[in-house]
Amino acid sequence: MFAAKELVTSTETKMKAAISALGNEFKKIRTGRAQLSMLDNVRVEYYGNPTPLNQVASITTPDARSFLITPWETSVLKAIENGIVKSDVGMAPINDGKVIRLRLPDLTEDRRKDLVKQAKKLVEDGKVAVRMARRDANEALKTALKDKVISEDQNKQHLDEIQKLTDKYSVELDKLAEEKEKEIMTV
Repeated sequence: MFAAKELVTSTETKMKAAISALGNEFKKIRTGRAQLSMLDNVRVEYYGNPTPLNQVASITTPDARSFLITPWETSVLKAIENGIVKSDVGMAPINDGKVIRLRLPDLTEDRRKDLVKQAKKLVEDGKVAVRMARRDANEALKTALKDKVISEDQNKQHLDEIQKLTDKYSVELDKLAEEKEKEIMTV
């Protein structure tokens, strides 16, 4: 028995996953505003083990352009400093003996344009994922129609539903792209 409703639901789930993946990728694009996710890849040697920075220190953003890292043990300060340098986050740590400060460097106009291009490529990848989900669903409907599991009317109805989902998520991807471009280009 062909379950068209489940097909539509699973197609929508795939499209939502594409939106979610784009959101996660956008978090990695540095916009000139301090975001805690920028430090997710920083590992600190803590008792011989590489440990995520957020597990050995408190990280705050006192303003939009800097981070304040307060270790839970002052003995880890040097290891945190080394971890930041090794992680290549593009910021030089300033160690005052109690805390480490990181200041985001200013983005040049050319760098902003490159980041917008990068964001647009990620959006296009998301649109490809949405279209692939649509194609897979349409193929399944075509096969079901050929095998006479569903009628022509049901096929048309489900094709329309899938197209509406595709349009909806494409518009959502465009909105995300527009917001990210605005965020990147804001000085």
